[in-house]
Amino acid sequence: MATTPTSGTTMDDRATSILVRFTPGSVTTEQYDETIQRLEKSGDWLPEGLEFHVAFESGGKFRVSEIWDSQAQFDAFGKRLMPILEDVGIDPGAPEMVEIHNLIRR
Repeated sequence: MATTPTSGTTMDDRATSILVRFTPGSVTTEQYDETIQRLEKSGDWLPEGLEFHVAFESGGKFRVSEIWDSQAQFDAFGKRLMPILEDVGIDPGAPEMVEIHNLIRR
């Protein structure tokens, strides 16, 4: 059973974090920036449970990857995020979600 170097707790004792990856069909950096600005103005940015958020372009597509403390926290934020995405004209599509086995921080 693996232990985390800083806490000494076993990996099995921790809550399961999830990795969420979005590859929407067509999103501009302007649409993304507008979404973040609206979330900041509404007080919903940074949401509870979001550990990492990375936005980037790869292969001609805009992508977002996030690490969340739990599925429940991701779902709760999604309910607040979806109306903003719709208003900005972003269809996020179905995200890829996987449980994280190990996360190492510097």
